[in-house]
Amino acid sequence: MTRAGVLPERRGYLTAYLTEVREGLIRDLGPLEEDLSMAQAVLIDRVISKLSILRCVEDHVREKGVFTKAGELDSVLSKSYLAWANSIRLDLQALGINKRAGEKFMSPLELAEQIDREQAEEDAREAEKAALVGENRPVAGKSPGDPRDPPG
Repeated sequence: MTRAGVLPERRGYLTAYLTEVREGLIRDLGPLEEDLSMAQAVLIDRVISKLSILRCVEDHVREKGVFTKAGELDSVLSKSYLAWANSIRLDLQALGINKRAGEKFMSPLELAEQIDREQAEEDAREAEKAALVGENRPVAGKSPGDPRDPPG
């Protein structure tokens, strides 16, 4: 397992994965690490620590199997695996990680373009309403809906 925050030598390949996950969580919330609150930074670090333990457990199980020679569930699974996994889930919920895939922050330029587009659509709707109201205005000297008016 991990000791003093260092992965076992044979699990060193997990460092790149854990770094990528950490950077992704920071981007989701930050987008820079300096933008995070202290609580967010601590939670992200805890998630990465727990994830490193889970990944080591998963590798151990992949190498040794799920059951012991006695036919019992390996202790690394039976004692705490689900608790660690659930703890990560709770940390992610506390961080508010629930964005849909593809959701992103807009740059100021993208935001301005979206506002301009929405304003143009609103202006078009208003112009259409004004045109419709203009068509239904009564002609001077006649009351609207006068039965003596010719159809059309």
